[in-house]
Amino acid sequence: MGQARAPVRRRVSATEKTERPDRRVFADLTPLRTSAHYRRLWFGNTVSWVGQGMTALAVSLQVYEITRSPFSVGLVGLFSLVPLIVFGLYGGAIADTVDRRKLGLASATGSAVLSVALATAAFAGFHQVWFLYAIVALQSVCAALNSPARTSMIPRLLPAEQLRAANALNSMTMTFGTLVGPSLGGLLVGVGGFQTAYLIDAVAFSAALYAMWRLPAMLPERTGAKRASVLGGLRFLATRPNLRMTFFSDFCAMILAHPRALFPVVAVLWYDGDATTTGLLAAAPAAGALLGGVLSGWQGRIHHHGQAILLAVACWGTAIAVFGLTRNLWLGLLLLALAGYSDTVSMIFRNTMMQVAAPDEMRGRLQGVFIVVVAGGPRLGDFLAGSVADLTSPAVAVTGGGIACVLAIGVLALYGREFRRYDARRPTA
Repeated sequence: MGQARAPVRRRVSATEKTERPDRRVFADLTPLRTSAHYRRLWFGNTVSWVGQGMTALAVSLQVYEITRSPFSVGLVGLFSLVPLIVFGLYGGAIADTVDRRKLGLASATGSAVLSVALATAAFAGFHQVWFLYAIVALQSVCAALNSPARTSMIPRLLPAEQLRAANALNSMTMTFGTLVGPSLGGLLVGVGGFQTAYLIDAVAFSAALYAMWRLPAMLPERTGAKRASVLGGLRFLATRPNLRMTFFSDFCAMILAHPRALFPVVAVLWYDGDATTTGLLAAAPAAGALLGGVLSGWQGRIHHHGQAILLAVACWGTAIAVFGLTRNLWLGLLLLALAGYSDTVSMIFRNTMMQVAAPDEMRGRLQGVFIVVVAGGPRLGDFLAGSVADLTSPAVAVTGGGIACVLAIGVLALYGREFRRYDARRPTA
């Protein structure tokens, strides 16, 4: 009788070791490799985000050239914000009613047409502020319709275990567009005028349109015959404590500890700086956020997403509080980058929870609520920070806001026992 052979062990290659979830450091690219539909959608969104960033800056520059009024430039943000909040909820309800592919195509086409209108007006020498405000408002309406449709498609294109990686890749798209788009827009306006930036933005939308056109039909998976409604979505959210907590935790960071409005004051008073210093302060959180997406591979080991969100928001608040105490510019930039990194970690896990724990027929409306929170929360934070700084001092506003954020997230952690226990392997809303 022969001697039993020992089992043959296959040698693990260096590539396989790199791809193991417990060893991965950089962003997981699996969704881009496994789904052609998602790959096209991701690339199209990346290009269109850059184009939108270009147009946003170009519009602000054109308004200032016409009016020479900072107040008029500030109104651009208002005309962009209000439609986004108002139509965000309704966009989610529509996305839960109609074919999401058709809604995405229609809204992206609308955005492209509006960019063409801006370019045409610039070529024709039609420089009217009211026209620019109207286009900006209509662009926000298209964005409010497009975002819920596009985001709610992703769980239909990828398995649940890849959604966290997909959200990390999506965060890189948004941050990259925020960083690169305005810089590229300023360069194009300086070289070829406003019409050049607008025209390139219109062409950039072709990538998103092509990605949407190649998708299959995306009708919501409805369990009843009733039409999807905004109130129905809010009632659903009221009965789902874990999903509610994702929004409450974001409010803690964005309302209580959001010092963006104070950057111009801080640059002068704390660092004896100028507009360049203000730009560095504004760019630091975005750079940290981009790094949060690039270095997101380790997140694949995390299954308790609720705990991860709580810790990430606490890190945000702590970084902001310490930022309010430092008077060294480079340390301050590092702390703001850390805050941006923490915000991206929180956003990735919050989006993943919404996509996995919510039924398909509710994903559009939840994304609509998410738009309102993301758009409105920081503006409320700007107002609160400015008001507290005016009554006390910028240092009290920044450090006090950071401490308030940490205390508030601590209260939520004590209250949200189920949220702390949330396990992505057994998701519950």
